Amino acid sequence: MSVKNKIAYFYDNDYTGYYYGPDHPMKPQRIAMTHQLVLGYDLHKHMDVYRPRLAQYDELTAFHSEDFITMLRDTTPELQATLSAKHAHICVPALLQKAHWDSYLKWGIEYDCPIFHGLFRFCRQYAAASIDGAYKLNHGQADIAINWAGGLHHAKKSEASGFCYINDCVLGILELLKHHPRVLYIDIDIHHGDGVEEAFYTTDRRVIVTVVMCVSFHLKQEWGGQPFFPGTGGLEETGEYQGKGYSLNVPLVQGIDTEQYLGLFKPIMSKVMEVFQPGAIVLQCGADSLVGDRLGMFNLTLEGHAEAVRFVKAFGLPTLVLGGGGYTKTTVARAWTLETAVLCDQVVEDALPQQTYLEYFSPEYRLNYNRRPSWPNQNKKEEVERIKVTLLQQLQQLQGAPGFAMKERPPDALLPEFVTEDEDQVHQRLKGYVKTHFEHNLKCVEKGLIDPYNA
Repeated sequence: MSVKNKIAYFYDNDYTGYYYGPDHPMKPQRIAMTHQLVLGYDLHKHMDVYRPRLAQYDELTAFHSEDFITMLRDTTPELQATLSAKHAHICVPALLQKAHWDSYLKWGIEYDCPIFHGLFRFCRQYAAASIDGAYKLNHGQADIAINWAGGLHHAKKSEASGFCYINDCVLGILELLKHHPRVLYIDIDIHHGDGVEEAFYTTDRRVIVTVVMCVSFHLKQEWGGQPFFPGTGGLEETGEYQGKGYSLNVPLVQGIDTEQYLGLFKPIMSKVMEVFQPGAIVLQCGADSLVGDRLGMFNLTLEGHAEAVRFVKAFGLPTLVLGGGGYTKTTVARAWTLETAVLCDQVVEDALPQQTYLEYFSPEYRLNYNRRPSWPNQNKKEEVERIKVTLLQQLQQLQGAPGFAMKERPPDALLPEFVTEDEDQVHQRLKGYVKTHFEHNLKCVEKGLIDPYNA
């Protein structure tokens, strides 16, 4: 008889009151809709339910810059509008409509990432939930921790990006690293997990790069020269310095279906587990990879997405499960409810229970309802096979790397020193890296808003 997992679940009713603005695709209400279904199916009875506290300043600056956190803390929509109006000498309503303020552009505050009422409190709540979830995993207080408000994987050290402000994924990983020498990050959002990859791709904490592996399954495609956001995550992007080989990117094109997706996911993740042997997992479950998403272009079914979660759960490691993207609210709620049931080892009825948001699901009052595919599958069998073979070979090479069998993280005093490179060479390489991977940062450099070496 299998031992029942102890599950920690984080939620706050405050989430219903946060509003990115009219016509913005990110709707925190989707978290409340998920929670209502969780309650309706009595899944909360199989979990320890916690209300997130507010993350403290020093916890947020474990990854993010102090200036960035201070800006988020001190800026309100009214202050932003007042300062921008003074700077631009135009009326506030017109400025608000354009949502373009050079004084905030360097922080990534624009159309995708607006300043809204309660923003910093929201950030502190979802960040604390991921940090505390990781803490409970570290101390044996939970086997699985769920934070559907988290998974905001695009945020950078000093920049909001892609609807994300605080990168709770990175903060959760940093907490797990206090007790686990190897942490695996898995991202099944349709967008590349660029913020997490970057955090462990160019970080000054070079030893950390060797103990975090990032695996991202995402859409990477261009239309008329315009890439699907964020445009990163190529197959060839495998990490740098001591992190070489520890970034695995699975770039796909529009329309991939469940059979093809799981045909990649399962063998790749099995090999990752065999080779990397992590002590803990962070699983980002962005629901925009599901069929019919408002912004996504994949054709994954609800059951297919949940099967990926089930597959990861089966490895039996401490796992921090996070939300992420997902812009058709009812689809998101269905997916994360089904995946909560999977994590709780519960089978739920297809008929939706009575709850506050029931009419939102009209006319299909069913949990396992998949929208009709609207994107033709452009993933050729030969290319999918090539991607799989390439990544399995990358992992095989990593397996033979010197010192890979190390299971314990040594004391800092015993860590090897790194040879200091010529400063000009480092700057030149980083300039090329920024130009290739971070288009927004480059725009800021060109506008003279930030120094590329001191951003």
